[in-house]
Amino acid sequence: MKSIYFKEEHNMLRDQIKRFIEQKVIPVAEQWEETGKVPREILQEMGELGFLGIRYPAEYGGSELDTLGSVVLAEELGRSTFGGFAVTVLVHTDMASPHIDNFANKEQLAKYMPDIISGKKIAGVAVTEPDAGSDVSGMRTRAVKDGDHYVLNGTKMFITNGVHGDIFFVAAVTDPDVKPSRGISIFAIEKGTPGFTVGKNLKKMGWLSSDTAELIFDNCRVPAENILGELNKGFYSIMRNFQNERLVLGAQTMGEASKAIELTIEYVTTRKAFGGVLFDKQAIRQRLASLAAQVEAGKQLVYHAAWLDAQGLDCIKEVSMAKAYCGDLVNKVMYDCLQFHGGTGFIRETAIERMYRDARIQSIGGGATEVMLEEVSKRMVP
Repeated sequence: MKSIYFKEEHNMLRDQIKRFIEQKVIPVAEQWEETGKVPREILQEMGELGFLGIRYPAEYGGSELDTLGSVVLAEELGRSTFGGFAVTVLVHTDMASPHIDNFANKEQLAKYMPDIISGKKIAGVAVTEPDAGSDVSGMRTRAVKDGDHYVLNGTKMFITNGVHGDIFFVAAVTDPDVKPSRGISIFAIEKGTPGFTVGKNLKKMGWLSSDTAELIFDNCRVPAENILGELNKGFYSIMRNFQNERLVLGAQTMGEASKAIELTIEYVTTRKAFGGVLFDKQAIRQRLASLAAQVEAGKQLVYHAAWLDAQGLDCIKEVSMAKAYCGDLVNKVMYDCLQFHGGTGFIRETAIERMYRDARIQSIGGGATEVMLEEVSKRMVP
């Protein structure tokens, strides 16, 4: 890919991921949609190939690439056409485990990071609750100090990797008497900890090969040493990683959208209708051309935001723009691409039908479009 943003190492990574998906994912991933999970051996193979530690320290098995490396991973996962597979990986690599990388001490890094990078332990992040999503200040889960432990009580909702994951980074209120931004902490909690249970596996409209769960903490005792970063500073950890989460979701959507256009062009240039092929119709050609231009604009928005982040520059506005624009655009692309597939696009065996369902969450998850636009508008006024 010729780009002012990507270096040779990024292009090599893209080629590796593309080959892996073509050989190990696409031929068998339909079955994952039925079973509702990505096989652990696939995730571990991705770990062995270095895909799960792209930005992490080499001493733990990582590759030490920059933010654009995560964008490459997300974009190619999106192009797989299996959104559930893509988000299973991205939650592990870019939404959950960054809490360890950003805030863990040396002992915690040595304990958790090698298994996370290798895929031996799959991670999830538990912030969202029935009444608290992007509005983290509405969190109700409490953690009360008891000796050298904390006792957690509360429920987390819509947690990706919740059923089959191994370790979770759980946000809880540790000081209810101060502003929410000053009283939340993040705990590393492993599956099997007494008092920590999976409430139920949630059935979804899309992302079927990704498990999503309700997590219940009922007098769950967690050692105080499992706090990531400083006590009562978890809100800032959540806010910091929201940018990374939204960036990779933007990249995933543009991978999905570009692949959908490719599949549609393949279909309309071969589907016979009215004495020719569908691509002979000007309306179809021009609509696809317009969508391709918009997707290219979305990619550049994502790439630029990732570049800013890689330089250590403030990019909340740019990331929020990318998430809002790309989350809405992918739904627009899928609508038109399914339309041009006609009745075929309505059949479950077609990739475009699955992609249409999977795309709907992209303007909701990781920060709804409306929330993203508020973040942009707040930064438009000096």
